[in-house]
Amino acid sequence: MTNISTHSEIINQIRKINNLLKSRFSSIFHVLKNAPDRYLYYPAYMNFILKHDKYHCYQVNKSTYQYIYIYKSIVLLHSFLINSNIHYIKMKKLLILGAGTGGTIMANKMRRELPRDEWKITIIDQHKIHYYQPGFLFIPFGYYRKEDVIKPKHNFMPPGVDIIYQGIEKIEADQNKVLLNNGELLPYDLLIIATGTRINPDETPGLKAELWQEKIFDFYTIEGSMALSKFFKTWEGGELVINIADNPIKCPVAPLEFAFYADAFFTERGMRDKVNITYVTPLSGAFTKPRASKLLGGLLEEKNINLVTDYFLGEVDNENQTISDFGGKQIKFDCLVTIPLHSGDEVIERSGLGDDFGFVPADKHTLQSKAHENIFVIGDAGNFPTSKAGSVVHFMADILTENLLCYIENRPFTGKYDGHSNCFIETGHGKGALIDFNYETEPLPGFFPLPGIGPHDLLKQTRLNHYGKLLFRWIYWHILLLGKEMPIDTEMTMAGKKTD
Repeated sequence: MTNISTHSEIINQIRKINNLLKSRFSSIFHVLKNAPDRYLYYPAYMNFILKHDKYHCYQVNKSTYQYIYIYKSIVLLHSFLINSNIHYIKMKKLLILGAGTGGTIMANKMRRELPRDEWKITIIDQHKIHYYQPGFLFIPFGYYRKEDVIKPKHNFMPPGVDIIYQGIEKIEADQNKVLLNNGELLPYDLLIIATGTRINPDETPGLKAELWQEKIFDFYTIEGSMALSKFFKTWEGGELVINIADNPIKCPVAPLEFAFYADAFFTERGMRDKVNITYVTPLSGAFTKPRASKLLGGLLEEKNINLVTDYFLGEVDNENQTISDFGGKQIKFDCLVTIPLHSGDEVIERSGLGDDFGFVPADKHTLQSKAHENIFVIGDAGNFPTSKAGSVVHFMADILTENLLCYIENRPFTGKYDGHSNCFIETGHGKGALIDFNYETEPLPGFFPLPGIGPHDLLKQTRLNHYGKLLFRWIYWHILLLGKEMPIDTEMTMAGKKTD
C-alpha cells in the first residue's frame, strides 16, 4: 500500500480514485460473483474488503483509521474490479422530456412497472411549477385564484425518478442522446416526448403589440388569465370578441366554455345588455363533430352569442381595434380574447423531429415515433388526429405503458389507442355538458360512464355535469397525475350511447 502521511494527502488520493470509479462505472451495477449482495455503494464495499483484509486495516493509528480504511478499500476495490471476473449489468435509461400532465403520469406508471435495479428513469423540465390548465378558464371570472391551479412538480414524482430542472437544447435522436441548455449530454435507451404545445401570438401580425394584455388577452396562460381577470373587474362593456386563430389548439371546447361563462358572468353582474359577444372560429360550425356542433351552436344562439365561422385570422389592427381574416373581413373589438396559433415545443423544431407545426409525427395507435423506433410520444406533443386535451393524455398513458413494455420485451405491440377523448363543457349558470368520442365515432347522446345509469348525461346540459367539471380538479391532483387507475375504460365503448 502506498505510504501516506497526512490527512489532506489521503483525501486527495480518495478523490482521485473516486472520480476514476465514477467515470468508469457510474452507469453499471457491479455484481461480485459468489458474493451475497450487490455492492453498489462504498460502505458495502468496505464491509467486503474488511472481511478479506482485516490485518492491514487495523495496522493504523486510530486518528487516521477512517481515512486509511476508506482509501485502502477503494484501492483494493479498484484492483478487484479490473483484475477479477466481474459480471456487469448495464443500467438502462428511460428519459422523459416534459413534466406536464403526460410526462408526470408516465413517470409514475413506468416507475411501478420497471425494475429499479435495471432501469433508471429521469424526467426533464425547465419549470418547477405544475399548472392545472383547465382551471385557467375560471380565473378571469373570479371562480379560481392563481393559488388554486398551481403546485410544485416534485409533489407528483415518485421515489426512484430523477428530476432535472433544465431547458432542453436538442434531441440527438440518431445518437440516442439529449443535450441540455447547460451543456450536459444525457444518453437514453428509451425516450418519451411529452413536451406539449405552446401558444404563438407572435406569429400573427399585430396580435402581441401595444394592446397585448391591455385589451387583447389570452386565457391559455396563467399570465393571460390573471390579466383578463383584472380587466373584467372594471370593464364597462362593449364588443367582446372571442377568436380562434386556427387549429389545432389545446382543449378545443375551452373557447366555447369561455363564451358561455362570459354570458353568465355579465348576466349575473347585470350588464349583459352592455356586452355584445361574438364567437369567431375557423371551423364551419361551433365544433368539429356534427352532433356536438348542433348542440353547442344552439347554445350560442340561445345565449345571444354571435357566431362567425370559416374565419382564419390574418392580422390585428391595434389602432382601430379590429381583426381581419385573409380575405380582408374585419371585426371590431373593445376586448379581444384570442386563442393564438399553437405549435410544438421549440426543441422539437431545433431537433428536426417535427412537422410544419412542430408536432412529432407518430403512429396514432401505437404512439411510436415514425422516425425512431425507441422514441414514443404522448399528448399534445404529437401530431395525433384527436383533441389536445387532458383526457386524451390519460387514455394514451395506459396504451403507452403497455406498448413500452412490449418494446422492452421485444414483443409485438398489444396496445392500440383509438382516439378516445371526453370533455366536460361548462355552459354557464351552474350547468355543464359532457361529450365522449374517438377517431371513428362522434359524440353521441346517452349515459356515462355506466350504460343506462350514468350518472352523467352525454350531449345534455345538467348540473351534475357541472359538478363533474369541478370535481375533476381534485381527481387531477390526487389520481390522474399519479397514474392511478380510474373507473373509466381506456377504449371508448358504445354501451349506453344512442345512435339513432
